[in-house]
Order: sequence, then structure tokens, then C-alpha cells
Amino acid sequence: MRPLTPDDPRTVGTHRVLARLGAGGMGVVYLARTSGGQLVAVKVIRAEHAADPGFRARFRREAEAARRVTGPWVVPVTDADTEAREPWLTTVFEPGPSLAEVVLAEGPLPPATVRALGARLADALDTVHEAGLVHRDVKPANVLLALDGPRLIDFGIARHQGATALTATDAVIGTPGYLAPEQASGGRAGPACDVFALGCVLAYAATGRRPFEDGGAASVLFRTVHEPPALDGLPPALLPLVEACLAKAPADRPTAREVARALAAPSGEDPDAWAPPGLAALIAARSAAALDVTVPEPPTVVGESVPPPRPARRTVLIAGAAGILLAGGAVAARTTARRS
Repeated sequence: MRPLTPDDPRTVGTHRVLARLGAGGMGVVYLARTSGGQLVAVKVIRAEHAADPGFRARFRREAEAARRVTGPWVVPVTDADTEAREPWLTTVFEPGPSLAEVVLAEGPLPPATVRALGARLADALDTVHEAGLVHRDVKPANVLLALDGPRLIDFGIARHQGATALTATDAVIGTPGYLAPEQASGGRAGPACDVFALGCVLAYAATGRRPFEDGGAASVLFRTVHEPPALDGLPPALLPLVEACLAKAPADRPTAREVARALAAPSGEDPDAWAPPGLAALIAARSAAALDVTVPEPPTVVGESVPPPRPARRTVLIAGAAGILLAGGAVAARTTARRS
């Protein structure tokens, strides 16, 4: 969590922006508070991307898709404005760290934790696939860890199964190291791509290494398509299932539902035993930090959800610089002056 910069909005729709949670090439994710006081994460897309009709169409589909996906292991979308100059959507705020953060800081997770992680992520993907969607970017950074289990986030490149891609035919969408061979080759993405990515995530969680190693994107993609995965150090109990998930041919991989069943907890196992050591303390500290964030001033507006104030009875509109309101990308200057 980082402080806002002078260029960051203080208001997105009706949400008051509090801090930065992260940023990437597509946009920025903020911590914000609703008018009712609930903490949410707001993803705001950069205007230069939203200006592309194809990108905006894909973002509309993202918001629609994410609203339809519900389940205990996915983070629900709570609000969205796909028509704003900088389109945005909000999700419930999860204070837990990402799987990538935990493994980087603490090393590989215990085998029992990895098994529980995999079962719940597979259940989340089964929910996604039952809705007719493909996530297409399952990776450790998109898995948040809560006390009762993981949460799959960021349907930023989810799309309908069988839908025509809005990108160029040779474009690769996703994260090298977690892409299926058919994705790495620029082919059509289906549910089996998510299962392949899940196998990569489980290997990373259990060993601290990506199964197709590190290096430049081109070399990682080449190994993904042409070479077997490096699974040294993977617990023997997990090895057959992860190998099946990482099969080169999509038809040779299990479904997400089959993975969930294969990793289901033994009868009588404590469901809370899955959490990595120190997770509870880390979540508590992050929750306290989020609650302590003060509301920055002065506010600005992204989108068109907040209408401009109506003029008072004895005021007139004149050209000036006393107040500036950004709405839908148009800038209107308005000042008030009392009649004599």
C-alpha cells in the first residue's frame, strides 16, 4: 500500500480513494471506501488504453464476466463503470498477501498447504468455467491468501469460451511462465489453459520455482512449447497430478473439477490447517493499516458518476478558475459571484 500521488484521483465514481494498492501497464488499483464505509479495491484503466474500441469492448466483457462469477474462492465485483473516460470496476478488498509475496518472502509452502491451495483454486476455476469463461491469467500474483483459503482475482483478460479474440491473431495475452503451450503459440485459449496455469502455480508454491524456469519471455515461451517442465523438489504426492496439468496437449489435461476432486481434503482434516505460518499476523497488520488510512484532500473525479453541484440561488456561472471539475474527460471552469 502506497500514498497517492498528486496525479491520482481522490474520487472514482462515488468511492473515496485512499491509497495505491498496485499499478501496471493497463492501469492502477486503489484502496477506496464506499459511501457506506466499506473498503474496496478499485481498478482504473488508463485513458490511452480505453481509447481503443477493442480494448474497451474487452473491458466491458470483463466486468460482465466478473459479475457472473461467484464462489467462496473468488473475489466478487461490486460496482463498475465501463463507459467512463477511464473505465473502472471495484471488488471486495482482501487484505491478505499474494501467493507470490509469501513464497518470495518465506520460501516454498508445506505440501499440505499446497494441496489445500490447489483444491480451492481448482474449485474457483471450475466455477469460472461453468460460467462459460476462461480466466487466462492464473498466476501467483493473482492469488490472494485469506485465513480460510485463497482468493482468485483479476479477470482482466477473461473472455467467453470460443469468443473471437479482440487482439491480433499472433498476440500472446497472459504471463510467460504460466501460459499453456497453445497460448504461447498464439492459439485459442480454453479451460485447459487455466488448468495448465494452475499446474504451474502449484509447482511454484511447492518449490519456489517456475516449472519452465526464469529468463527472457521468448526463452520461457519456447521451453513451455517444446521442453518438459522442471519439477525437481516437487513432493511425490503432488507430482503425478501436476505433470498431468502440464501436459502439452489440452485434451491430455484433467478438468478443473477433476483437479479439485483429486486434491480434496481427507475426511476429518481441519480446514483451517491450510494457512501458511504467520499469515494471520500479516493479514491483521494489513487490515489495521488499511483502516488507519486517512481520506486525502482535495478530491478529483474519474468517471461520470458524481454530478456537478447545482448553482446556488444567487450565483451565476462565469468563466474563471475558482473551481475545476473533471467529468467524462471534459473540463469546465466555473466560478460564482454575488450580484450587487
